[in-house]
Amino acid sequence: MNKFDRRSSSADIQTLPDDLAEELSRLPSEVISVDDAPSIAPPVPLSQDEVRTIVISLMLTMFLAALDQTIVATALPTIGRQFQDVSNLSWVITAYLLASTAVAPVFGTLSDIYGRRAMIIISLSLFVAGSVLCAIAPSMPMLILARGLQGLGGGGIMPVVQTVISDVVSPRERGQYQAYFSSVWMVGGILGPVIGGVFAEHLHWSMIFWINLPLTAAALALLLPKMKKIPVFHRKRKVDWLGGVLLMASAVVFMLVLTWGGTRYPWLSPTVLAMVGGAVALAVSFVWHARRADEPFLPLPLLGGSVVPFGLMAGGCALGAITGLTVQLPLYYESVYHLSASEAGLALIPLAAVSTIGAAVAGRTMARAKHYKRVAIVGTSWAALCGLGLTLATLPLWGLLTLMAAFALGLGTTFPVCVVSVQNSVARPQVGTITGALNFFRSLMSSFTVAAFAAILLIALGADIPLGEHHAAGSVAIPADDMRHAFRYVFGAATALMTTAALCLISMEERPLAGPSAKQPVEMAE
Repeated sequence: MNKFDRRSSSADIQTLPDDLAEELSRLPSEVISVDDAPSIAPPVPLSQDEVRTIVISLMLTMFLAALDQTIVATALPTIGRQFQDVSNLSWVITAYLLASTAVAPVFGTLSDIYGRRAMIIISLSLFVAGSVLCAIAPSMPMLILARGLQGLGGGGIMPVVQTVISDVVSPRERGQYQAYFSSVWMVGGILGPVIGGVFAEHLHWSMIFWINLPLTAAALALLLPKMKKIPVFHRKRKVDWLGGVLLMASAVVFMLVLTWGGTRYPWLSPTVLAMVGGAVALAVSFVWHARRADEPFLPLPLLGGSVVPFGLMAGGCALGAITGLTVQLPLYYESVYHLSASEAGLALIPLAAVSTIGAAVAGRTMARAKHYKRVAIVGTSWAALCGLGLTLATLPLWGLLTLMAAFALGLGTTFPVCVVSVQNSVARPQVGTITGALNFFRSLMSSFTVAAFAAILLIALGADIPLGEHHAAGSVAIPADDMRHAFRYVFGAATALMTTAALCLISMEERPLAGPSAKQPVEMAE
């Protein structure tokens, strides 16, 4: 017998055990089609034209959210006369702010679960539905409820738009695009009162809501065809609805405290103290639940580390400073420099406009510099020095506006650095969650700063004056020297906020940004 016969002999053939052979016989033998299986090839990168189209549509979407935060203000007297209800006019603005602040983290988290396309459609749909109901509202209560619905959609626009930008633009290039969106936000905020006043005076106040329909349709027509090509980073999982409700409820109660405290109710009244206790209890309940949930709505470890807490605090301080000054400065201009209401509004333009220049400078620096956070450290330190000058010096109007513009230039460098650094520090499937948390914290910080600046003025003046409202009549009775002295404390508080922002940026870890190297010119979507 040769060696080949020996190897093929039946004695050397090994058979499978009977139980294993029986199990294998039950396996399906048909061929499974893989035609519908997802491609394993890498996605085709977006062209520059496609990125440009997406950015333009997102800028239009952002313009809607910015416009509706201010467009109603100048139409309020007309609305109050039509409904013969002036006492509840403030709720037309408050309802929108409460709803938009509360849902910011919700839309951010849900975009990480269900995708950006679904959330941008839902947010814009809620926004449009609220706009239509506002336009046809038959009474003040219905208008307030409709504004709340509109705020639910408007509050989702900001975090989802910033998250989509993170999906299509690399972190190194992203700062430049964030500067674009800062400019759009500024333009929308400035044009809002002008457009609202024109519509209310020459057309009908409902036009301030009807105008949202064609703008939303244009944004969706540009955006939706390109959304299918945007890289997918979301991960479907179980939604922690209880955690989301607790977070939203605590935010709403806290915002009501800041809105009513010192105006409708004294700060130490039983009502305000009870609301503070309720907000704290809801916040503690949220933390307790988040620590025990398998997949919490907002993972608490996400808010830790060497980047996120410092980025959140620095961005919150900067936005709080500019928001607080924007609300209170008209009273200062009218009392000290005897400007009219419209002139006081124009005097705010340097603060708003120059901050976008600072954001643009920071964005371009991030695209080229290795140590990108230095521009924000220098900017916030410069803003703190300018704030110190505003606190100590007595200036003519042109000097004050010049120093205010310098303050805004440094302050604006904070925003792109903080947003990009925070997004760059988390995993891709968590970018929406952290972006929603960033907008949520900044909104709370802005509301807190407005209330704090008003309280500082009240304490310094020792009088009950209508701060932050239509105060032209009240400002006449306030002596210029007293107002100038009181505002030194407001400018001092703004200086403290910018100093805190600078310290946070110094402490924040500077992680490398992915994207084109500094030697490669970055082509931007003009």
